[in-house]
Amino acid sequence: MPHLPERGGDVLAVGGGAVVGGGFNVVAAAARQGADVALASPVGTGPWGALVRAALGAEGVTVLTAPADGDTGLVLTLLEPDGERTFVTTVGVEGRPRAAELAAVPAQPGDVVYVSGYDLVYPAAAPVVSAWAAGLPSGVRLVLDPGPLAGEIDAAVLGPVLARCDVLTLNAREAMLLAGAGGDGRADGGAVPTDGAPQAGADVSPAALAAVRGLVPGSCSVLVRVGERGCWVSEAAGAPARRVPSQPTRAVDSTGAGDAHTGILAAALLAGVPLPDAVRRANLGAALAVTRPGPATGPTRAELDAFANS
Repeated sequence: MPHLPERGGDVLAVGGGAVVGGGFNVVAAAARQGADVALASPVGTGPWGALVRAALGAEGVTVLTAPADGDTGLVLTLLEPDGERTFVTTVGVEGRPRAAELAAVPAQPGDVVYVSGYDLVYPAAAPVVSAWAAGLPSGVRLVLDPGPLAGEIDAAVLGPVLARCDVLTLNAREAMLLAGAGGDGRADGGAVPTDGAPQAGADVSPAALAAVRGLVPGSCSVLVRVGERGCWVSEAAGAPARRVPSQPTRAVDSTGAGDAHTGILAAALLAGVPLPDAVRRANLGAALAVTRPGPATGPTRAELDAFANS
């Protein structure tokens, strides 16, 4: 659309359509890298759920949950000419996970588990997912992406997940939201020295990095994505935060950029790739993803390899 409508107004969009997105963007991005991926979120029995199930099957993603009565939720994405996007979300069956099904997920040491911040906002899902994530077995690497609603996650829900978190990945806006919500709920992370401290032009401040760092255990790695500039990485408490660069591209649609980054990152970590190299690969994958319209635009492993070597 040419611009967002004003309150109470309307705007004529250039086009529109229905595609599978949301958490699918992440699992599809990981699967396209050759990872063995399974989904532990409920999928509905209505028309939207059928679309989701078909899309997951096409990507080779296993669904661990039984079909849930009702339909999968819907996200309205408003896309502007510069590639920026705005969302309106309605919650479906994915907002009502079953504790018994999560408890049956066969997570084992060496696995990577991704948790979305949306699951920590939905009223029925938040306590269930928080308790499950906090109790994951030792040796399972937990990757948390708080997402656009980071500032709306209740501290009682977020705290246990942050305390168990192995990799916290978020964009600069979300880092500012979490930094402002830090308060007294900090763990033992401490301040972050920076190697070439990010300035205002880098879209994230050293103070925000330090505040987010202080919310997680010292062993947790913190990633702050800054678009075409790449990603700031603090591997552990006391280690300098370093910016891992990306490769600038012409953005067509940034809807699934963060999801592609997280999915590719998780796949690389699962394959045993060291964190800095995994972040570098995720940066390039996200840079390639924004050149394509749609939400689930994470590249295949072959496409990403070719882009990295170009």
